[in-house]
Amino acid sequence: MSELPNKKILHFLNSLLLSLSTLGVVTLSHQANAASNVAENIDYLKVVQEERTWAGLSSKTLRVGDVVWSYSEGGPKNKPTILLIHGLASSRDTWNSVAKSLTPYYHVIIPDLPSAGATQVPANFDLSVPNVTEQLRRFIEAAHIQDNLNIAGHSLGGTIAMFYASQYPFDTKSLFLMSTGGIFKSTNTNYLRNPIYLKQLLITQKGDLDFVMNKVMFHQPFTASIIKNEQEKLFIAKSADTAKIINQIDALNRLYTPMTFTTMLKNIEAPTMILWGAQDQIVNVDVANELKSVLKRPENPIILQRVGHMPLLEAPERVAENYLSFLNKVQPLQNPFSDQKHEQFEPKK
Repeated sequence: MSELPNKKILHFLNSLLLSLSTLGVVTLSHQANAASNVAENIDYLKVVQEERTWAGLSSKTLRVGDVVWSYSEGGPKNKPTILLIHGLASSRDTWNSVAKSLTPYYHVIIPDLPSAGATQVPANFDLSVPNVTEQLRRFIEAAHIQDNLNIAGHSLGGTIAMFYASQYPFDTKSLFLMSTGGIFKSTNTNYLRNPIYLKQLLITQKGDLDFVMNKVMFHQPFTASIIKNEQEKLFIAKSADTAKIINQIDALNRLYTPMTFTTMLKNIEAPTMILWGAQDQIVNVDVANELKSVLKRPENPIILQRVGHMPLLEAPERVAENYLSFLNKVQPLQNPFSDQKHEQFEPKK
């Protein structure tokens, strides 16, 4: 499908701006020459809004308890709902390129997780994975999208998605795990063995971005210096919050063993799509086959060659194509718990 040149440039610029994360940076593709000629003064927030519009999304907020959620929503509301969960130090905008292919056919919701993007939480907010999962459930209920929900998660977002699907098997229609973190037997990267190593990927000073790009991407492309400078400023400003989340990931690793984590995974009833970058340096690709071996209803893992930890940014078209095929396949399937759910909530006679 072809796009108008100006839309391509908007998409590219916005991806370079806030679709980056400490564990994810946008590749520079054939639009590089156009981007290098961008004027010195750029209204970044406007560019972000333009990309969301390009993806068929609009920006919304919803207060639920102490959390003021910022999220993107798009697609027909009478269609099945997809919830897309971003990764560590990232934001909802990492999903924009994939969401563009989803919004014509599905109702899409993409929240900024607590302490990420524009979602607001109290200073002492509990950022542990179990609490964030519980807060996400409250958001889902307040948005009235809990029934037959299709959930996709990338990196730490995949970990949260697994916890959610394990705790709410009645309501989870399908699960999509992409480069997902967790406590696995096949772990062979420092970042999984000891999550404190993730702090090496924090962008805390000028020059850190190049190091991070080399770690999270298979190939580091050219990026216009004006854009890279703005990226680093944004990441530096969020680095303290990111460090707090890394501490909570470390705490999770001390709470679970590979055996107890596997026990949690076995509670997941939803059909599951697994997708990985073959050159992922953060969560090794072997984890994809381990997930297939322990989940109840997994598809064969999809492994993308010449892709690192960020398939949703490095190869969004391939991600979307595979995900749409999976979604179309699973929508007619019956949740094995659906009858039990109806019995549970039917009034007693």
